[in-house]
Amino acid sequence: MLWVKAFHIIFMVTWFAGLFYLPRLFVYHAMTQDAATSAQFETMERKLYFGIATPGGILTILFGAWLWLGYDIGAGSGWLVAKLILVIMLVLYHLWCGRILKNFQTDNNTHSHVFYRWFNEFPVLVLVASVLLVVFKPF
Repeated sequence: MLWVKAFHIIFMVTWFAGLFYLPRLFVYHAMTQDAATSAQFETMERKLYFGIATPGGILTILFGAWLWLGYDIGAGSGWLVAKLILVIMLVLYHLWCGRILKNFQTDNNTHSHVFYRWFNEFPVLVLVASVLLVVFKPF
């Protein structure tokens, strides 16, 4: 079970790394006026989203499900329900990032760099809440 838990944590860190950095790239991308620089950001964003964040998210969820269903970790507890809600919110955020990435690729971005600076803060809140739920198991 400890191996499963370790891989769950490793891939969670990978997923969050992608979700922390991708919106930061959106900030810089929204500020650029140069076509060549914009193309570089599109490449970086695509590789980060599809090569790091998405596999990290999928593997985080798979190893988390294994812990829950295979080892009954958190089964029947309120903290797990709250954590699952946070995971669903994070998946929706991840998909929203994918939509933004597509908008940049098709030159349909409608948001300023200021929007992306605020947008970038959401996964921080989810991470803090998730860790506190897992460590303290308040209910």
